[in-house]
Amino acid sequence: MAMKVRSSDGNLKNRISRIREILVPLWPDAKPLLEYSSCFELLCAVVLSAQCTDAQVNAVTPALFRKYPTAAELASAELEDVELLIHSVGFFHTKARHLIMTSRVLSDTYGGKVPQGMDELLALPGVGRKTANLVSSACFGSPGLIIDTHVMRVAFRLGLYAKKDPGAIEGILRANVDERYHTSLSHALNRHGKYVCTARSPACSREKGLCPIEALCPKQGL
Repeated sequence: MAMKVRSSDGNLKNRISRIREILVPLWPDAKPLLEYSSCFELLCAVVLSAQCTDAQVNAVTPALFRKYPTAAELASAELEDVELLIHSVGFFHTKARHLIMTSRVLSDTYGGKVPQGMDELLALPGVGRKTANLVSSACFGSPGLIIDTHVMRVAFRLGLYAKKDPGAIEGILRANVDERYHTSLSHALNRHGKYVCTARSPACSREKGLCPIEALCPKQGL
């Protein structure tokens, strides 16, 4: 799906800037919570993380990477063997196919390396904008707006967009945030959604003052 680009708005830009100024110092570790030792491992882990927790992915990837440490080895794997290793994550049939297909592209086209360009990343099977932005930022230092479930929920509740639409939310942030802050803001919003503005019991619903950006939040949908 193509990313929806939104125009910049002065008031919105100022509010997002204030949110960034509060959250980023609270969550300064702008890195993935997934465990990996190479860009290839990170790419595979992010593909596995769709509709799945980081903890679930981190539980299966050590065995997966022990058996298939390179793209060439995973490219030649039997589908059933990969499925067996990752069966505890959601949609493991589809994800196993994507891992093997992507590994074949990496092996055949890029010498087993993960490409740096967004267009090349997005052309890989099972790779969407969230995955591409995360890999691009973590591996190559490129600015990345990583719109995962947590970021999307926080952005919606903050009233940045009327729907939980990752393409629209990415477009709004891209239009209103300097790219040098893209990665740090993405990770700060992720941690805020994961630990504070949770899906079922956000901090503001439990006790006033627990959420550091409550005064800036219209609590859309709550």
